[in-house]
Amino acid sequence: MAENNTMESVRKWVVEHKLRTVGCLWLSGIAGSIAYNWSQPHMKTSVKIIHARLHAQALTLAALAGAAVVEYYDHSSGAKAERVAKFLQPHAHSHKE
Repeated sequence: MAENNTMESVRKWVVEHKLRTVGCLWLSGIAGSIAYNWSQPHMKTSVKIIHARLHAQALTLAALAGAAVVEYYDHSSGAKAERVAKFLQPHAHSHKE
């Protein structure tokens, strides 16, 4: 049961911070790719750069697909509509008369 709450809180954080999540995953993947490629002494620098670019493209597609899955799940569960409704509610303290 604790795992379920943890997964739900992670899902909520990801939903609230989609772009940050995608960016962090992409950046860590690119950093890992560069570190791996530069640890291969037998490859030429041009091949290392090409591999890093290919990894970046693959990671970008994977990150976008992950964000799409989160968005779809959020939309199908109705959570997005609730957040939008909350955001659009008039705030009593924000209007000065």
